[in-house]
Amino acid sequence: MDYAKLERTLSLGDVQRLADIGEGQFIEFKRRVPDARRLAKEVVAFANSNGGHVLIGVNDAGNVVGLRDAHEEIYALSEALESHCYPRVHYTLERVEIAKRREVVVIKVPESEGKPHYVIEPDEPMRRTAYVRVRDMSIEASREARRLMRTGTDSNVKFEFGDKELLLMRYLDEYQRITVAQFARLADIPSKRASHTLVLLTRAELLQLHPDPAGDYFTLARNRAA
Repeated sequence: MDYAKLERTLSLGDVQRLADIGEGQFIEFKRRVPDARRLAKEVVAFANSNGGHVLIGVNDAGNVVGLRDAHEEIYALSEALESHCYPRVHYTLERVEIAKRREVVVIKVPESEGKPHYVIEPDEPMRRTAYVRVRDMSIEASREARRLMRTGTDSNVKFEFGDKELLLMRYLDEYQRITVAQFARLADIPSKRASHTLVLLTRAELLQLHPDPAGDYFTLARNRAA
């Protein structure tokens, strides 16, 4: 458990407050321990985004019901995450007693400095999928999202601002958002080049990428739009 720490810092009141907030960008509920791949998907999505908590022993309605003999699940949880997450994700596990022999297991996942992380199949390590957190969902990360995870942003990134970039900015001034496919059609360029341009302008902090279940889109960066 090199990548997991077992802590006891949360109280029942803390768990109840998290449950009261409800599922969303930073919180996921599980009534019972899910299968390894499903659990890895939630943890990877939080690590690739802004971090979050997985509460095991809380149902979809936000009721804190707990697990019986949760200590038996800790080892299996750790093994599942370490075998299905690549690179391995740093996280903490906490057991919070809510009644005699009933506990909630809280997995706290910080935003990772080593993203993107992927969910893998132990027997097929080349089959891997990255996920990100969007509201109360963990969705597959797009090619553009993965590229930005690897490179990050830098306002000093150099690029050539030509006619197609000017066309893009005018479009965003009028319509606020654009997808890779829309930009490719607008500028009459291949999708690969459209993707590269949008990612480059996002790296330069002129645009902002918004992952979305219906398809990622780009907007002007908040500081520029203001």
